Order: sequence, then structure tokens, then C-alpha cells
Amino acid sequence: MRHFRTGWISDVHLGTRGSQSEALLNFLKNNDFETLYLVGDLIDVWSLKRGIYWPQSHNDVIQKLLRAGRKGTRVVYIPGNHDEFISGFNGEYGAVTVQPKAVHTTADGRRLLVIHGHELDAIVQNSKWLAHLGDIGYTLLLRLNTPINWIRRKLGMHFWSLSAAAKRSVKNAVNYIGAFEEAVVRMAKMEEDIQGVVCGHIHTPAIRSIGALQYYNCGDWVESLSALVEEEDGTIRLLTHQGLLEPAREAATQELAPVEAYSQI
Repeated sequence: MRHFRTGWISDVHLGTRGSQSEALLNFLKNNDFETLYLVGDLIDVWSLKRGIYWPQSHNDVIQKLLRAGRKGTRVVYIPGNHDEFISGFNGEYGAVTVQPKAVHTTADGRRLLVIHGHELDAIVQNSKWLAHLGDIGYTLLLRLNTPINWIRRKLGMHFWSLSAAAKRSVKNAVNYIGAFEEAVVRMAKMEEDIQGVVCGHIHTPAIRSIGALQYYNCGDWVESLSALVEEEDGTIRLLTHQGLLEPAREAATQELAPVEAYSQI
């Protein structure tokens, strides 16, 4: 069991067939945190409205998170666009606090704004019908991941995502990631005394400097299977169910398999 001062997890999308809940359970069993941020889209209400899918492993994730809170972990839940109904219940519920955003102070004194990131997505904010349509197409791609990875496991190969590979090759998706990251940093600059920003939403794990601020994205538990962790000295790293990564964008893009670039998630 590895212990960290802080952890950030986003975009689990419980309630969808693409959610890698078993991998997340394994991650939570092997790592514990003093503070754990759930950075949006823990539950995918958009998908649940189209049809109920809720296996036991999805229940197990919720129970594991609640159990961590009972054992002393401070759990902060920041709703995203897929679980936005939670935003109507801001407040403290035992060890779990629901709030629209947070400011986290690292062990070395840096103040980080923590948001899901959908606030910067013009499609989600202004054209929800288009966002829902894109979400349906994304879900279909994810369903193809299941039979493909069943075959890959039989051949002794690691997890691979068709949807991420397809979208990684699309120039507009790559441009969207860069524009999103810069917009998030601009938003963070509007907050008082902020040195960095932590978000999720685009399923693209990364740690990099943008101007004077540090940009952190937790990734997701649909494809990249990643989280951010803070060591006791304030160092923040990307952690996957397969291992620990150094805090550099190059390491993240080379080792995290694969990177997601979907603007409607």
C-alpha cells in the first residue's frame, strides 16, 4: 500500500460500459490518500438516462470511496458535466464534501485551482444537444474496445483503445486539447494567488508549464487509467494502474496508453 498526501481522480464514468471500474478498484486498494479529489464525471448520468447499466463493480467503487472517507481520507467531490445533478447538493456529507471548485495548497506552499474543466467547453455550455450527440458516438467507439481488448488479453497484449487511437490522429482534436489547456490556465489566472490548475474533462493526462502556471490533467478511468498524486514533499506525479510516471508531459504521452482527446466528455 502506497501512501500519498493527495490524489486527484476524474472521469470514471460509472454507469457506462467503458468505465474501467475494476482497474480503479485495484488502484484504490493499492494507494491511499490524506485528501482525495474526485474531479468530476464520477457517475455518467447522460448514459444512465439512455439505459441503465450498473454492474457490481460500479457499486464497489462507490463503497470503496465512502469507506476511504470513513477511515480518515478527506474526499472532495467536484461535479462535472456528466454528473452535474450533484452540483445541486453542495455541502458536507460526513467525510465527503461536494463543491463546484476547490483551491488546494501543496506541501511546498503552491495554491492550485481544482475544477472539472467543462466550464471552458463552449459546446457543452452552449450546445448541449450537440454534446449529447457526440457522447453517443463516443459510447459506440468505446463498446468496440471491449471485444478488441478481449482478444488482446488472450494474446497477452496490454489494454488499447480504438477510440483514443482514432481521435489522436484527428488534427482538430489535437488543436482542441491545446486550446482547452490554455483556456483553463487563463481561467486560473483570474483567481487570486494561484500557481497552477488541476482538471479533467478531456481525458488527456498531462503535466506541463503554460506560461507562469503549472497545468495538471488527471486523465480518466475509461482509457488512460490515470490519476495525479502528491508526494509528502509537494511533488505531483501522474500515476497509472501500471506504475508511477515522472512529472513531464513527454513521459505521460509516451507511457500512458492511450491518450484521449474527446471534447464532449
